[in-house]
Amino acid sequence: MDRWNRVNRAVPGLILLSCSAAEAHKGWFLDTTPYPLRWSLFLQPLPLGITLLAILTVAGLAWVQQRRSGVGFLPDPERFGAAPGRLAGLYALMPLLLGIHVAIPLAINAMQRHLFVPDVPLPLSLLDLVELGIALALFFGILTRYAAVALALLWVLGVFLVGLRPMLENIHFLGYASFFFFAGRGPISVDRILFPHLEPNARRLRLAIPALRVGIALSIIAVAFTEKLADLPYALAFLQKYPLNFVHQVGIPLPDTLFLVGAGGVELGIGLMLLCNLFTREISILGWVFFNLTLSVFDVTELINHLPFYAAMFLLILWKPSEHSQELWQLGLQDALLPLERVTPAGIPGRA
Repeated sequence: MDRWNRVNRAVPGLILLSCSAAEAHKGWFLDTTPYPLRWSLFLQPLPLGITLLAILTVAGLAWVQQRRSGVGFLPDPERFGAAPGRLAGLYALMPLLLGIHVAIPLAINAMQRHLFVPDVPLPLSLLDLVELGIALALFFGILTRYAAVALALLWVLGVFLVGLRPMLENIHFLGYASFFFFAGRGPISVDRILFPHLEPNARRLRLAIPALRVGIALSIIAVAFTEKLADLPYALAFLQKYPLNFVHQVGIPLPDTLFLVGAGGVELGIGLMLLCNLFTREISILGWVFFNLTLSVFDVTELINHLPFYAAMFLLILWKPSEHSQELWQLGLQDALLPLERVTPAGIPGRA
């Protein structure tokens, strides 16, 4: 009986450890300045071992996916009853949904003179107006692809103005810039009415979701290193201020260092799986759950700045990489809800 009770206590502890990757971006709540990256600490046996374990786990899952001929464990949307035409209509709404979810944090941080996120102050005046302009363009869907180029340039400029570390942590904004450049803002946008000639072609539409997926993956991987695996002193300082080692609450005396390194390994594994497109729908569900676990611990700052992740993971949960999905994606963005028409030289509207 005692052994069974220990197992019952251990299982939720392990689950909580695996979910610890859901911790808020620490830089939003604790200044990183006194804690520079220390790669010498990463080269210690524990972080290296956890990193190797994460890589081996991802390699093993790649083998499993190959054995399953690329088929995941989660049923396709059409297996749940989604008709192809309705699914194409849902895809048509995705650029609108993503545009709103990325515009809100951009606008709020711009008004507070932050670059993308709360822990990166804007180094130059007028950049807040640029960031706010990009947010409004993505929100209303006006000159969206130009706004996407501006967002990418703002990210690159940030590398020179504030450093590589904060920009790598927020490289998902570069993924969003790529998404909107390749996909536009879809049928529910000002662009569809006023600037149909700016809409992307079918070849570019196919690149939008992979570009977004890679951007989200690289951001998660970067945070795994910059906030845990390669900066344990900072992670420990954060844990002192916010005691989130939930494993202690179930009676398992797990050291904070092991807890944090394990959390970094889980984060790294999730990022690598998204990057390699391994069981993407399944891992997106887990990621979406993890990003919500600490909403009751931190203030609205976490909710607002995680909005881009919520929207991207919702899209990836719906998305099955296949030729059929690509066809529905193109159908949704070009022919559903408000079909794309381009004006011919004779002034007569014509289908794209």
